[in-house]
Amino acid sequence: MSILASALIIGLIAVVIGTYRIRTRSRSRRSARPAVDTWVRDSFVPAAYGLLPREVLDAGRAGPAQPLHRLKEMQAVADSAWSGDWRPAASYVAAAGDDWDERWSRTEVLQQIACENDDWLEAWRAEQPENGDAATLHASRLLHRAWEIRGAEYAHKVPDERMKQFQAMLPQSMTAAVDASRIDPRNPGPWVVMITAARALSYSHNQFRALWAGLTTRAPFHYSGHWQALQYWCGKWHGSDRLMLDFARLAVERAPAGSPLAGMYLHALRELDGRGGTGGARARKSRELLERVAWSLGHVAPDNEALPRLRHLLAHYLLEARSHDAALEQFRLIGRWCGAHPWNESGDPVAAFDHARGLAAKGARPQAHPKGTATMSL
Repeated sequence: MSILASALIIGLIAVVIGTYRIRTRSRSRRSARPAVDTWVRDSFVPAAYGLLPREVLDAGRAGPAQPLHRLKEMQAVADSAWSGDWRPAASYVAAAGDDWDERWSRTEVLQQIACENDDWLEAWRAEQPENGDAATLHASRLLHRAWEIRGAEYAHKVPDERMKQFQAMLPQSMTAAVDASRIDPRNPGPWVVMITAARALSYSHNQFRALWAGLTTRAPFHYSGHWQALQYWCGKWHGSDRLMLDFARLAVERAPAGSPLAGMYLHALRELDGRGGTGGARARKSRELLERVAWSLGHVAPDNEALPRLRHLLAHYLLEARSHDAALEQFRLIGRWCGAHPWNESGDPVAAFDHARGLAAKGARPQAHPKGTATMSL
């Protein structure tokens, strides 16, 4: 027998053996899953794994409510604005100083207040035309109005008349954002508006990168800015799965201590799930990266408003990646709250969340099972 023939036979045998192993593993997983599901249903005791009991699970929110003093502060700002006094709103956003993530978060609160009635915003702009916060909020409001008209559907589902109105309003918001950036050159807020509008205006990659450079020069780790950029680079807009994932991985690598920026990778996986259901498959190839995301989010302040929803996504994708110990730890940190993606996409978020906790517990190592829930807060 020739060397070539021998090699072909050996190769064929290897393929057959490999196929057999894959099919055997697949059958094993299929046969094991009903047994696991039965264990979760009948034998899973949350307290034995450091988890809160099913009876206290709450699908009303993703995490704890904001502190009462913050809620009262926002309500007071809203009440003053709706009564015609814009000064508390101006003080509220300016108090964030150079914490650009917080400043943008407060701008978004004012955006929500302006959705009800924006007469106070126009009065603010008339009295302080050189105020950068007012100018940024005006640009953001124009963009928000345009998106309200368009809606959240894919482009082919948006009626022509609404799409025309949307496209006609976009240049106004871009112009207003550019004007705001001139009024307040240090503030990255106008640039967040610009990169958001640029996506809808179909800016080229080079045009978008120029705007992105303007934002990151001012705030290299801006969370909302990165989320908007992730949307630009995803396949349903102007990028691809590869470009989006590359962008998200870079965010994980660059995320500074205390920033939720590493969560961009979780948003990217969710984007894949939303369009093709491939986020779980990608998670299974990204176990080490997900554990790095977990490490990074572990250094974020517990009261960071982005953290609760990111923990839910992280627990879900760690479970998909079969990183059971790490997933179980996230479920412990989440506590009682389960009003978040992906659990709230089911008919019963509490049941979906509890089942996922059970799967993590079943797959975790015995030493990962602390007794009691003394450190868990209700």
